[in-house]
Amino acid sequence: MTNGKKALITGIKGFTGQYMAADLSAAGYEVYGFGSTPAQNSSRYFQVDLNNAADVKSAVDSIRPDVIVHLAAIAFVGHADPNAFYNVNLCGTRNLLQALSESAKMPDAVLIASSANVYGNNTPGKLAESVPARPSNDYAVSKLAMEYMTSLFYEKLPIIITRPFNYTGTGQAENFLIPKIVKHFRERKEVIELGNIDVWRDFSDVRDVVKSYSALLHSRSFGQTVNVASGKMHSLREVIDLCKSLTGHDIKIEVNPGFVRPNEIKELCGDITLLSRLVGETSSKIPLRDTLKWMLEAKQ
Repeated sequence: MTNGKKALITGIKGFTGQYMAADLSAAGYEVYGFGSTPAQNSSRYFQVDLNNAADVKSAVDSIRPDVIVHLAAIAFVGHADPNAFYNVNLCGTRNLLQALSESAKMPDAVLIASSANVYGNNTPGKLAESVPARPSNDYAVSKLAMEYMTSLFYEKLPIIITRPFNYTGTGQAENFLIPKIVKHFRERKEVIELGNIDVWRDFSDVRDVVKSYSALLHSRSFGQTVNVASGKMHSLREVIDLCKSLTGHDIKIEVNPGFVRPNEIKELCGDITLLSRLVGETSSKIPLRDTLKWMLEAKQ
């Protein structure tokens, strides 16, 4: 059943993009997407280089979207080229916002995904949106710069910025930590090389994250910057113990000094008071154990 509206997702072929597309499609949207890989016989998918302002404008003008979810980003903190973070996350986002602001059709809502990494090494505990940002790597700096730049468009576009904390699920790239751990358990490896496993993180399920994004799109909370998280912390040690319990397999952990980040954030947990106030908690969050079970049992 269609609602007669169009959704544009940048980074639609990425991990989050695929779940976002399914969620919006189920809600009745005609879903269009931008990506960096070649189009595959789809009139709703556009291969777009976000750094090419003319290409971005041409694609936006041809789609005329009602809602936009901007997910396209260089997201792997260990990415080899620091400049890529700024080119894509900052300049690419500006090109998109410029094109949307010049479009003949004013969108209903534009959601821009930033990152909880902007908080950096802050005081342990739950971090609210009011906590001062202290980014500690190029990825986080590029996302914070993107937030400041996005604010220049608040009077032109109905924008919401999200700061997602860590999240995972089936289909996430194996250079991210939880998929790497899951893969080792699924393949019943004897040893896994990790960095510091005594770090605590707020891990959400990707399916919960896209539900929050959809709810925020319809919340009309424009001009807001909102944490998207579970509000609970788990240590990496706990993740490993849950995988042991789910698979019955034990694994030896070897600490590789090369994986220990010098600016490692020890504890990161999201305060979701604002999120709850804006969209309400319509359903309980998926427990981490259930997320890991889903990932461990997924067909490869």
